[in-house]
Amino acid sequence: MARDFEQKCGLEPGSLDLPLSEAELSSGSVSHAAQPRIQVDVPLKQISVWDDQTPVNDDEVCVPFLREVELAAGSGRFSIEEHDAEFLRFGKKSLRENGVQFSNAKCVTVRGNSMIPVLRDGATVGVNTGKTGLGDIADGDLYAINHNGQLRVKQLYRLPSGIRLRSFNRDEHPDEDYTFQQMQDEQIAILGHVFWWGMYAR
Repeated sequence: MARDFEQKCGLEPGSLDLPLSEAELSSGSVSHAAQPRIQVDVPLKQISVWDDQTPVNDDEVCVPFLREVELAAGSGRFSIEEHDAEFLRFGKKSLRENGVQFSNAKCVTVRGNSMIPVLRDGATVGVNTGKTGLGDIADGDLYAINHNGQLRVKQLYRLPSGIRLRSFNRDEHPDEDYTFQQMQDEQIAILGHVFWWGMYAR
């Protein structure tokens, strides 16, 4: 394979077997101009366009969104419910490979700047609602949380006395530690493990 690559790139036979010298490694003296330019033509498949009325394929599943829903006008209390009118399509194979049962896949919209630079305001995350126990926590992974009716996405860490919620933007959002009793008092519940996220470039 190396010989074939050398021939196609116009390199001396055996040149890929030679290690770079210390001078070449430290100075980056391998000239880009001297390196052959490889162009590979990859035919692009036509993009399949769909909307909310397009039937779901056999190898796809519609994943609904979880939303904060106000319980009573002006009460300031919220509940987490599914939003049937909005959903994303996921391939069943992708969910299966990530250990997510189709019925346990939900989506959540991230709000605020606490998870910058990884997740901006308005980013969407896919959540596996089959992993909601304290024993399911993998330290440092992202989880969706119901905090007294507020949807939050945080890194979670298990502590001997409870849990730690961590933001990527720790300058503005320091760690939050909660004992098991405080979790009950503030109605903190794990909604699920984040297995996917996406957002538009800005």
